Amino acid sequence: QVQLVESGGGLVQAGGSLRLSCAASGSTYSIIAMGWYRQAPGKQRELVAIITSGGTTTYADSVKGRFTISRDNAKNTVYLQMNSLKPEDTAVYYCHADVLTTPYTRANYWGQGTQVTVSS
Repeated sequence: QVQLVESGGGLVQAGGSLRLSCAASGSTYSIIAMGWYRQAPGKQRELVAIITSGGTTTYADSVKGRFTISRDNAKNTVYLQMNSLKPEDTAVYYCHADVLTTPYTRANYWGQGTQVTVSS
């Protein structure tokens, strides 16, 4: 089993910044990729950003140029630096990990979610 513990959400004014962190622990033989998704009320969960173990990043068009994902492989931790926040960024942000728990077993895990609220 793998546990993902998120931190860093909160309330911020439009134009402000927040930094989310997510630490993975447990049966992490190898982490293939980690990332962030978000879900606003009444909407489907959507990809925000992901980063592979090799450092390749992917961003949603809506956050390009404002959000930066990074990763500390030694700590099995992923970060999401969010700048120039907009009210439409308000959502619950979920950490996701694509993990090899053994050399032959691959699974996906989700964090519990952290609320980000951007006031106008």
